[in-house]
Amino acid sequence: MASIKPQRSPAEIEDIILRKIFLVSLADPGRSDPRIVFLEMTAAEVLSEGKELRLSTEIMERVLIDRLSGSFPGAEPAFQYLVGCYRRAHDEGKKVVSMRDYAVRSQMESATRQARKLAVAYCRIHLGNPDMFAQNGDSRGVSQLLDLIFSEVGSSVDAFGGSSLGSGLNCPPGFLEQFFNDSDLDSLEPVMRDLYEKLKASVLRVSILGNFQQPLRALLMLVNFPNCAKLLVRHPNWLPKGHYMSGRVIETMSVLGPFFHISSLSDHIIFKAEPDVRQQCFPHPSSQRPADTLSSFTTIRTVSNILYDGLAEILLSLLKNVDTREAVLEFLAEMINKNASRSRMRVDPLSSASSGTFVALSAVMLRLCEPFLDATTSKIDKIDTKYVLHDERLELRQLTALNASSEEVAAWVAGGCDLGNDENSRAKQSHEATTSGNSREESIPTRVKPLVGPGGKNKYSFICECFFMTARVLNLGIIKAFTDVKHLGQELSRREEDLATFKAMRERGGSAQIDQDIARLEKEIELLLQERLCYEAQLLRDGPFLQRALSYYRLVIIWLVSLVGGFRMPLPPQCPMSFASMPEHLVEDAMDILIFTSRIPKTLDGFILEEFLNFIIMFMASPYVKNPYLKAKMVEILNSWMPQKSGVSSTASLFEGHQLSLDYLVRNLLKLYVDIEFTGSHTQFYDKFTIRHNIAELLEYLWDVPSHRNAFRMIAVEEEKGVYLNFLNFLINDSIYLLDESLNRILEMKEMEAEMSNVAEWERRPVEEREERMRRFHSQENIIRFDLKLANEDVGMLAFTSEQIPAPFLLPEMVERVASMLNYFLLQLVGPQRKSLTLKDPEKYEFRPKQLLKLIVDIYVHIARGDKEGIFPAAISRDGRSYNEQLFSGAVEVLRKIGVDGRLIHDFIQLGAKAKAAASEAIDAEEVLGEIPDEFLDPIQYTLMKDPVILPSSKVSVDRAVIQRHLLSDSSDPFNRSHLTQDMLIPDTELKGKIVEFIMTRQMKRQSRGLKRSIEGAVEEPVVAMAED
Repeated sequence: MASIKPQRSPAEIEDIILRKIFLVSLADPGRSDPRIVFLEMTAAEVLSEGKELRLSTEIMERVLIDRLSGSFPGAEPAFQYLVGCYRRAHDEGKKVVSMRDYAVRSQMESATRQARKLAVAYCRIHLGNPDMFAQNGDSRGVSQLLDLIFSEVGSSVDAFGGSSLGSGLNCPPGFLEQFFNDSDLDSLEPVMRDLYEKLKASVLRVSILGNFQQPLRALLMLVNFPNCAKLLVRHPNWLPKGHYMSGRVIETMSVLGPFFHISSLSDHIIFKAEPDVRQQCFPHPSSQRPADTLSSFTTIRTVSNILYDGLAEILLSLLKNVDTREAVLEFLAEMINKNASRSRMRVDPLSSASSGTFVALSAVMLRLCEPFLDATTSKIDKIDTKYVLHDERLELRQLTALNASSEEVAAWVAGGCDLGNDENSRAKQSHEATTSGNSREESIPTRVKPLVGPGGKNKYSFICECFFMTARVLNLGIIKAFTDVKHLGQELSRREEDLATFKAMRERGGSAQIDQDIARLEKEIELLLQERLCYEAQLLRDGPFLQRALSYYRLVIIWLVSLVGGFRMPLPPQCPMSFASMPEHLVEDAMDILIFTSRIPKTLDGFILEEFLNFIIMFMASPYVKNPYLKAKMVEILNSWMPQKSGVSSTASLFEGHQLSLDYLVRNLLKLYVDIEFTGSHTQFYDKFTIRHNIAELLEYLWDVPSHRNAFRMIAVEEEKGVYLNFLNFLINDSIYLLDESLNRILEMKEMEAEMSNVAEWERRPVEEREERMRRFHSQENIIRFDLKLANEDVGMLAFTSEQIPAPFLLPEMVERVASMLNYFLLQLVGPQRKSLTLKDPEKYEFRPKQLLKLIVDIYVHIARGDKEGIFPAAISRDGRSYNEQLFSGAVEVLRKIGVDGRLIHDFIQLGAKAKAAASEAIDAEEVLGEIPDEFLDPIQYTLMKDPVILPSSKVSVDRAVIQRHLLSDSSDPFNRSHLTQDMLIPDTELKGKIVEFIMTRQMKRQSRGLKRSIEGAVEEPVVAMAED
C-alpha cells in the first residue's frame, strides 16, 4: 500500500510561492537553479529573531531590499529583476486560483498581490533613485521602462520605417497600470521627467515614413493615466521658457513638438528627418510610373492620418482633464504666438516651426473642432467677438481688421465694445434672413457676456477658444502651405521654360556650356517636383482633410454674417464694429481654401457651397470689406465655379437658380470692375488687369444666362450715367492699353529672339546675363499672352454688349472715346505696321488678328445700327490720330477673305461712307468758323465747346462732354485735383450764349458771302453772253 503524501501547511506553501517569485532562499539552494540567490545575512537575522527560515509576507519587503542591496555574481540588474518578480507573481497568482481550500487560496492570492505591489513600488523607487541599489542597478532603468511601454503598444506594422522599438522584453500583464496608477506624483515625477525626454528623443528627426507609431501610442497610453497626464504638463519642457524662446525652440525642445514635426514635407537641412520621403517615394518624379506615384500618395496619406488621429486623441484626453486643460491651451497659444511670423512671405526656418508641424497641427485642430462643425451650426452662440478684442491668450488685436484701424478698434474696446441698439435689433431680426430665396431660417446667436474667471480674466468656453485658435493655426498652417505650393509651381514653371529654351538652342547648335545648363536645370526641376509631390501627398490629395477645413470655414462665414444681421441684402448702411474689428485673415483664408479646393478635382463634390456664394455676393463690392485684393479673391472663386471651369454642371445652379445671385451678382461685378481701378497698392495699375480678367469671364458667362442678361439691360438703363457707364469707360481704357502694350512687346520679343538665335555671340555672354535675358524673354512671352487674352476678352465684351445695349456708347461723353478706340484698333490691324507683327506661332500667344478685326467691325456696326441721331459717323471722322478712310477699305478686303457675313460687310461699308461724308462736312464747318477765340475752346482738348460748364473749385470753364469723360476715370478737378463729381458742375450759360452767337454770326457771314457770289455769278452770265454775241 502506497504511503500518503504529507499535506503542506499554508506557511510552507507561502514560502514556496515567494521563493519562486523573488528567486531567493534563506537556506543554501545548492546548484538547483543558478538564478536563486542565497540571502545568508538575512537568514542569520531571521534565526536570531527566533523565526523559522521561511519566506512570508511579514519579511517579504526585508528580503526584497536585501536582494536588491546585495552584490551577487550573475544576478539580474534591479529593473529586470523587479519586472521578473512581478511577472512571476502574476503567474503564481493564476495558479493559486485553482486551490480548493478557500482560506489557503485567499492567503496565497493576498501574498501574490502584495508581491506584485512590492515589485512595482521598488521599481518606481529604483527608477526615481537609480543610485539606491547601485550594486544591482544599471544606467538603462527608464529606457527599459520605455521598452516595456513600447512592447505593450507594439504592432506588426511598427517596423514600416525601420526596426521596431524596444529591447524585446515583454511587459507583464497589468504592470504598467499598477506602476502609473498606484503612485503619488512626487515619487513618479523624476521617472516621468526622464521618460518623457526619452520618448521625445525617439521621434526626433523622424519622418512620416519612420517608426513614430510606437512612441505615439506610448504617449497616448501615458496621458490616459491621470498622474502621467499631470506630470506631462508639469514637465520643464512641456512648454520651454526663456529669453530666446521661439517657434522652432518649441518644436524641437517641447515634449509634443517633435511629434508634430513628423511629416513628409521638407525642412531646413539642420532639421532634416529620416527616412528621406522624397527619395523613397519619388526618386525619379519626372519619369516615375503613375501607379507608383499613386501608391506613394496613399502610403503618405494613410500614415499621416494615423499621426493626426493619435495627436488629436492625446490633446483631447488632456483637454478633458480639468487638471491639464489650461496647460494645453497655453501650449497651443504659445505655438501660435511664437510662430506668427509664418504668415510672412519669407519665413526664417531657424526661428519658426516647420510647415510640416503646422500642417499636422492644422489637421489636429480641425479634429478638435468637429463636434461643433455640424450642419446646423448649433454651437455658434458660444463664439464671442470679445475673445479677439481682449487679447488675453492669443495675440490677435495686432492683426489687420476687416474694416477698422487699430485706433478705431482700441477706442471701441475702451468704450466697452457696445454693439449698439441697431445691431442688437438686427441680430434679433436676422432669423428672417434667407440663403437662396428659400424659407429656411438662420439661427443667429445672441451675444452674451463671457464668464469672469480667477484674476478678473474673461473665461471663454472651449468652443470659443478652439474656434479662434484653429483660425490662427490654419492661417499659419495649411493656408501658408497652399501659398508655398503656389510658389513652388511658379518656380517650377520658370525652370521648365528655361529648360525648353536651352533645349531649343541646343537643336540649333549645341555646346558644352548649354549641356551643363540643361543638366543643372533638370536636376533643379527634379528636386522641385519631389517637393511638390510631397505637398500633394500630405495635403492636396487628402480629401477628408480639405473637407474638414471647408466645414470649418463654412462656420466662420456663417458666424461673420451673423454679426451683420444674417444672409440678407442690402447690408445695413453702417458697418457694425463687431464685424469691422474681426481679423481680415478669417475671410481671406476662407477664400484661399476655396480657391485651392476648387482646382482639385472632386474635392467640392457633395459639399454645400450656398453659404459661401451668399457671402461672396454680399461682400464682394461692399465697403464692409476694405481690402480690394480680398474682393478679387472672391471673384476668382466665382470664376472657378463656372461650369466650363469647374467641370461640374451642378455649379450652374449657383448662378442660374439662386435668387441672391440673380438679384445682385451682375450689379456687384460691374461695381467691382470699376472700384478695382484704385487698390491703393503701388502695383494697382497692373493688378487690376488680372482681377478684371476674372470679372470679364464671369460677365461673359452670365451674359448667356437669360435672367442675368436682363439684369444687364436693367442696370444699363438705371445706371446709364453711373456704374454702367464707368464700367464701359474702364473697359475701353483697358482694351486700348492692353492691345497697345502687347503689340509693342511683340516687337521687343522678336529682337530678343534674334539675339538668342546667334549661338556663337550668345555663348560669349556670362551665364548670369544669359539667364537674366532668358527670364526677360519668358516674362515677355507670358505678359504678351496675358495681355492679348485680356484684350480679346474686353473687345469681345464690348461686341456683345454693344449689340444689345448700344445707347451708352452713343452718349456725348462716350461716343468720341469709343470711336477713337475702334479707329486705333483698325489702324493696328490693317494699317502699315501690321506686317511687322507677324509671329511664328500666333496661337501660342492668343494673337488672333482676323478674329479681333471681326469683333472690332461688329462693334462699329452694332453702334451704328443703334445710332438713331446719326452722331457716330461724325465721331469716327473727328479722330485725328487714327482715322483714315483707307483703313475701312483695307478692313473690308480682309473681311471678305475670311468669309464674314455679307450683311455685316455691307453695313460697315455704309458706315465708312458716312464717316467720309462727315469728315468732309467737318472740313467745311472749320472753314465757316475760321479762327476760334481761345475763350470758346475747351482747355483740355482745344475743341469748340458745345455745352460749357464751370468747375466749382478751379472756376475753369470746360466742355461738359469732355469733363464728364474725365470724371469717368478720375473724380477730381484736372486743374487743382480737388474732389469733383458730375452733379457739382455749374452750367456756364453766359459763355454758351457767346459761343452760340459766334457760330450764328460766322454762319450768317458765310451765307451772305455765298449769296453775294451767287448774285455776282448771275450778273456775269448775261454780260459774258453779250460779249460773245
